[in-house]
Amino acid sequence: MTDEVNSLYTRHGNKPCTKPAEGKLGILIVGNGAVATTFMTGVLMTRKGLAKPIGSMTQYDKIRVGHGSDKKYLKYADIVPLAQLSDIVFGCWDVYPQNAYQSAIYAEVLKREDIEPVRDELEKIIPMKAAFDHNYVKRLSGDNVKDCRDRWDMVEQLRADIKAFKQKNECNRVVVLWAASTEIYVPIDLQTHGTLSALEDAMKRDDREHVAPSMCYAYAALTEGCPFIMGAPNTTVDIPAIWELAEKMQMPIAGKDFKTGQTLVKSGFAPIISTRCLGLDGWFSTNILGNRDGLVLDEPENFRTKEVSKLSTLETILKAEDQPDLYNDYFHKVRINYYPPRNDNKESWDNIDIRGWMGYPMQVKINFLCRDSILAAPVCLDLCLLIDLAQRAGRWGTQRFLSFFLKSPMHDYTKGEKPVNHLYQQHTMLKNAIREMGGYEADEEID
Repeated sequence: MTDEVNSLYTRHGNKPCTKPAEGKLGILIVGNGAVATTFMTGVLMTRKGLAKPIGSMTQYDKIRVGHGSDKKYLKYADIVPLAQLSDIVFGCWDVYPQNAYQSAIYAEVLKREDIEPVRDELEKIIPMKAAFDHNYVKRLSGDNVKDCRDRWDMVEQLRADIKAFKQKNECNRVVVLWAASTEIYVPIDLQTHGTLSALEDAMKRDDREHVAPSMCYAYAALTEGCPFIMGAPNTTVDIPAIWELAEKMQMPIAGKDFKTGQTLVKSGFAPIISTRCLGLDGWFSTNILGNRDGLVLDEPENFRTKEVSKLSTLETILKAEDQPDLYNDYFHKVRINYYPPRNDNKESWDNIDIRGWMGYPMQVKINFLCRDSILAAPVCLDLCLLIDLAQRAGRWGTQRFLSFFLKSPMHDYTKGEKPVNHLYQQHTMLKNAIREMGGYEADEEID
C-alpha cells in the first residue's frame, strides 16, 4: 500500500497533492548527546528489525478517512508518502568530537546490547564542528568548535557543512533538527528580530547579544533549502525575521521545545479540569534530571528559557477570559533541579489544587518517572518525517499542525494569535493536516 501512496495520486482518484518521497532523506542533528544518539540508534535498530519504534505516531497511529461506508482507519504511510526509515541518513554537529557510538555509550540511556548491533553505523557518524558560543551555554566547554569571525561567518560555515553533507551522502532532501542544549534566554527584540534584513545586518555586525547560534543554524538550514525544527525552548524560529526567511525560501519550520514528559502530562490533564468545569487554585511542577540537559539548565539564565516554555501551557487551556469563576487567579510554578544520580531518568511531580462543588478544595498528585531521551526519540522521528512531508506537499512557514509534539507552539504574536496547547485539539490539527496532504477532506473541527 505504501508504494501506491508514494505516487503523485491518492488511491481515491484525487488530483496530485504531495510529491513522492524519492531518494535519501538526510537528517542533520544539532547535538550528538543523549537525545540525538537515542534517536539515531533506535532508527538504525528498527530498520534491522531488532527494535520497535514505540511512541512514534508516524509508525503506529491510525487516522480515520472518509465517512459512512467509505470510512477507513489507516496508518499515516497509507495516507501520505512518508519517507521510509531505510532511506534516512544521519549527520550531526557537536561541541565534543566523539562519534555517535561513543556518545551513545557515554550517555548511558540505552543498554550496550541495544547499541552494539549498529555500532559500525554509529561510528561512521562523526560530528562536524559546532557553531558555538560559550556565553550561551556556560556549563559546556567542548573543543570541537568552529572558529568564526562573526555571526555571518558562522552562517556561511554552516551552509558549507550542509552542502557537503548532502553531496557526500547523495541526499535528495535534508532536514535540520535542533537537539542540542537550551541556550540562555534571548528576549525578542523587534528592532533586530522583526525583519529579515535587520537580522542579517545584526549577523554581519556580529551582534552576539541578539543573535544566538541557534538562529545561525536556522538561517543556514532555510537558505540551503532544508526545513528546520527547533527542539529546545530557544528564541530561534519564533521571530518574524525567520518567518520571513521561511516564506522567502518556501521552507517549513516548526518549534519549539520537544513535548515529552511533564508538559505532555499537563497538556493532557488540564483539559480534564476544563471539560469538567472544575476550578484551579494552583499547579506546582518540579523535576529532577541528571543528564547534560539537567547540567545546562542548572544555570539560571538557561533555566529561564525553559521556564518560559513550560509556563506557557496552562494559560491557553484554562482561560480566565472564558471562565473567570474557575481560572481567574491560579498560581503556576515550575522548577527543574539538577540531580546527577538520575542521569537521563527524569522524575517529575505535579501538585494540582482544584476546586469543586461550592468551592470545596481537592488535590491531584502526579508522579511521572520517565526516561527523557526515550520519550524524545520518537518525537524527533515524527517531526523529521512530517516536516519533510510538509515540504513535499508545498507547505511552508510555520507548521502549526506539528504543535502536538512541542511544548511552546509557534504562533504569530504580532497579530494577537494564541498558541494551541490543548493536546486533543493539537491531535485534531495533526490528523486534519495528514488528511489534507493525502488528498482527503480535513473533516474534524476544533471546538
